[in-house]
Amino acid sequence: MNDPHVAIVGATGAVGVEMLQCLEQRKFPVGKLKLLASVRSAGKVMTFRGETVVVEELTHDSFDGVDIALFSAGGNISMEFGPSAARSGAVVIDNSSAFRMEADVALVVPEINPEAVKNRPRGIIANPNCTTIISLMALAPLHAAFGLKSIIASTYQAVSGSGAQGIAELEEQMQALVNDQPFTPRVYPRQIAYNVIPQVDVFTDNGYTKEEMKMQGEGRKIMGLPELKVSCTCVRVPVMRSHSVSITAEFEKPVDVAAARACYEGKRGIAVCDDPANMQFPVPLDTTGKDDCLIGRIRKNLVFDNALDLWVVGDQVRKGAALNAVQIAEIL
Repeated sequence: MNDPHVAIVGATGAVGVEMLQCLEQRKFPVGKLKLLASVRSAGKVMTFRGETVVVEELTHDSFDGVDIALFSAGGNISMEFGPSAARSGAVVIDNSSAFRMEADVALVVPEINPEAVKNRPRGIIANPNCTTIISLMALAPLHAAFGLKSIIASTYQAVSGSGAQGIAELEEQMQALVNDQPFTPRVYPRQIAYNVIPQVDVFTDNGYTKEEMKMQGEGRKIMGLPELKVSCTCVRVPVMRSHSVSITAEFEKPVDVAAARACYEGKRGIAVCDDPANMQFPVPLDTTGKDDCLIGRIRKNLVFDNALDLWVVGDQVRKGAALNAVQIAEIL
């Protein structure tokens, strides 16, 4: 696929803008570029490689001649327009949850299961959930060496995970509090400024949220571990960008810290930042706008045999969404 014709669906959204930046920064060989969005955004002008590109309204006829369609406009849009793009001959790389757990749709993290892109009978490849990607970037090298058995995780998720409205809500509440003014939460069920909220997505019948269950379902599919056990608590925190995850990982084989560190040497997309004596450990600001996920606080778990505790941080807009999609396109 030389110099493909690329379309970005949801081009004016936060992830769509990041996709455009990734294509340019990574010198992706774009032959032609089409930017698509809702009728509200049609006509807006964006820049790619120094040239202006006018955003077009998304329709079912938007994909003639398109080779790769990057979707980042929500699950309903993906379900409605993704099949149309595929029927037109485009390979759809979808950032929503619409197709992730479909048996005939590959769910891909390029550093972990790049071979899965070959399996696309429907012409669709799914991008995993952002916290799943960030967590598995840290766990996959350990799994290769020790055999991953179970995960207990707590996530600390930035407000940009809710889109521009999440950022605006935090900013507005911070300003209101500084000026001693009243406000009413709209995006989140409780105040997010100076607070944390132990709910991301809606609750399911088992007491976990949909976001929390994604870690298990998607982790099993990506890693090829149908029996993987995962217990997860997802928390929204008053951070603008980059998600953090605290992980206890249990393995089939004995594991120690030195051996775990060695697993990360030379691996793409990850870096170890772990020197607590000198206050060196990953924080969200370290990864914002960056490609790599950072891993720190690696230590033996004091409860389970053959288990490690670790802390991983990654930019959920970049590696957790836009960059991962562009990396899939690079494989194609």
